[in-house]
Amino acid sequence: MANPRQPPEAAPAGGPPAGGAGSGGGVRGRHLFGTDGVRGRVGTDPMTVEGVLRLGWAAGRVLAAHGGARHGVVIGKDTRNSGYLFESALEAGLSAAGVSVFLLGPFSTPGVSFATTRLGAAAGIVISASHNPYTDNGIKFFGPDGKKLPDAVEEAIEDQLTAPFVQVPIAELGQVRRLERIREDYLDFCCASLPAGMSLQGLTLVVDCAHGATYRLAPALFERLGARVIALGVHPDGLNINAGVGSLHPEVLAETVLREGAECGIALDGDGDRVIFVDRRGAVIDGDGLLYVLALDRLEERRLAGPVVGTLMSNLGLEESLARQGIRFCRSAVGDRHVLACMEREGGVLGGESSGHLIHLDLAPAGDGLLSALQVLRAMWRQGRGLDELCRSLHRYPQKMVNVPWPRGTPVPAESILGPDFERARGFIGEPARILIRPSGTEPVVRILVEGGEGPGLESALDHLVGRLCDLRDQVS
Repeated sequence: MANPRQPPEAAPAGGPPAGGAGSGGGVRGRHLFGTDGVRGRVGTDPMTVEGVLRLGWAAGRVLAAHGGARHGVVIGKDTRNSGYLFESALEAGLSAAGVSVFLLGPFSTPGVSFATTRLGAAAGIVISASHNPYTDNGIKFFGPDGKKLPDAVEEAIEDQLTAPFVQVPIAELGQVRRLERIREDYLDFCCASLPAGMSLQGLTLVVDCAHGATYRLAPALFERLGARVIALGVHPDGLNINAGVGSLHPEVLAETVLREGAECGIALDGDGDRVIFVDRRGAVIDGDGLLYVLALDRLEERRLAGPVVGTLMSNLGLEESLARQGIRFCRSAVGDRHVLACMEREGGVLGGESSGHLIHLDLAPAGDGLLSALQVLRAMWRQGRGLDELCRSLHRYPQKMVNVPWPRGTPVPAESILGPDFERARGFIGEPARILIRPSGTEPVVRILVEGGEGPGLESALDHLVGRLCDLRDQVS
């Protein structure tokens, strides 16, 4: 398959469109927030010390206007070396706005959501770029309900960035505390999602923490439940997060599962909100496979309400396999906030993405890799069957995806322009054929997904679509 060509002067990952920065702060202007908060390359807009300082101050001003100064803000981070830099900047900005801060240190994204609600905080902030390399970082916000901030609040924070930076009087500066006990509280919360008497005694689990935020949490959780844990990716050095490990790189995990004769392998991403599995035969089970296992287990236990919610990227085979079990399937736009919105609208309790970002709305308000892993283990324990057996009735169509570098602010061609190219690609794929082209909300790329047929034509379809998109991109660059 042809390699996508690099565009001229590609924008940094997750940064704002060209021209969006303002003087004196580097993060002014609208459209700062992407589908998963603010994200970019460390040292460039918006991820500079001054930019994050002002972002913390702006968020503090907005929260203080709604009583947030009394309740404080929780801050957690993953293991990137730049996390210390931005933690201090956020802390200073919030304090200058009169908002107190609770520091968690390295902690998973869903753990910060939990801590926010447990402490009754005005908001939670996570310093993380999730599955991106250490050269990137980002800022995610949770509201007091543990859910991502509504668009209106994010817009208010962006608007506040245009105001002059004014510090509150010294007597009103926010206070800063470090929290220690919350880690055990979070593990207690995860264990409470399981039936009384459930144990992992006698099971060998290989757990890959991606050298990320769960490097302490995950082994402690599974060992507490009685499993023998073989831990991978638990030696963060600030630079190795997601590097050849975790949910994006399950190869070593699969090899270890086979070598150790483990029941399964569990791979998390850098901030702990995604999980994928490897079954005892070494096969990778992504978010689509896990949704299928969880949906059928819930159906059998009468714990499934509403439809299962996936995204436009979910495999067509998942939709058809669930339909054969009498389970309705709905698709949302890509991104966990869109999945959650669809679940709430349709009355669902289970949803997620192929990447392994799964939401159990009756258990937690945000996607949680550790909580999701426990629910999969619960299904295996309850049914007394391996993950390979639980996935056996899931049919999947061949699917391939590629990222094409795409400068921020460059429009993606409309389907009316690409119509003939879609038809040619469908001819390569066969029936059924599904094609999706969309810009990423977190990286300066366009994602092309092709799916269907018997598989051989997918490479040719991708070759054609990649070449056409690169030509169109280069014409306007």
